[in-house]
Amino acid sequence: MKIIRSNWLPARRFIAINLMGVLFMRPGAYLSEEMLNHERIHSAQMRELLFVGFYVLYLLEWLVRLPMRGNAYRNISFEREAYANQRNLLYLSNRKLFASFKYLKRKN
Repeated sequence: MKIIRSNWLPARRFIAINLMGVLFMRPGAYLSEEMLNHERIHSAQMRELLFVGFYVLYLLEWLVRLPMRGNAYRNISFEREAYANQRNLLYLSNRKLFASFKYLKRKN
């Protein structure tokens, strides 16, 4: 994954943003191995959905989850997969295709 330090991306309140498999970071920001793994998981999700599919599904799921209870962002299946596995640095070597779809079901 290519990492670019930028004053413009991401917005000031964020440390990093992954766009099309390229990680944009604020200058001087620190990304732990776990958070870097989180972003690598997103890159894998993007590739398997041919990038555009990822963004379309991400936005649709966020819109569906907005009126629901809890944090819409944290309940998006792509985020749930990435957060659940970010500490497992070997996760990507064992990850099955479209693994994020098993996180679609709403948590109880």
